[in-house]
Amino acid sequence: MRSALVLNATYEPLSVVPARRAACLILADKADLISDDGTQLHSENLALPNPLVIRLRYVVKVPYHRRTALSRRAVFMRDDHRCQYCGAHADSIDHVMPRSRGGRNEWENVAAACRPCNLHKRDRTPDEADMRLARTPSAPREQAWVTVSVGRVPEAWKPYIAAAS
Repeated sequence: MRSALVLNATYEPLSVVPARRAACLILADKADLISDDGTQLHSENLALPNPLVIRLRYVVKVPYHRRTALSRRAVFMRDDHRCQYCGAHADSIDHVMPRSRGGRNEWENVAAACRPCNLHKRDRTPDEADMRLARTPSAPREQAWVTVSVGRVPEAWKPYIAAAS
């Protein structure tokens, strides 16, 4: 099933919901349709464009800044599925400062790695293993949660996500 991007009344991205939930918000007059995918949702009495982007008619106060949760999928997205040591296709996660030596499980200490590099490094630091990181790991941008939640961002969403970044 398709997903829809929900925007606040100020055009700030709030969440990603199933297209069916977005259609319910439109039918309840709680949201306006901004963009659709060209197909329609049909009922016996009604045909509604299948929503891709909707905007709430009222402002929702967001009490905190959303951070992307640390997960394998999110690390691979941040590092573009590339090993941070050699540039090959990454298939595992590596802790720069090994957890066995006090390294923490946080964005700044986790990098995507290929299996040969991960096996070569083992429980050593990159300096001890004579390896270099392509870039220093860091937390992703504030709006990265949208990309992680859907995998591939539809073209219709990009102007709203870019404006919020």
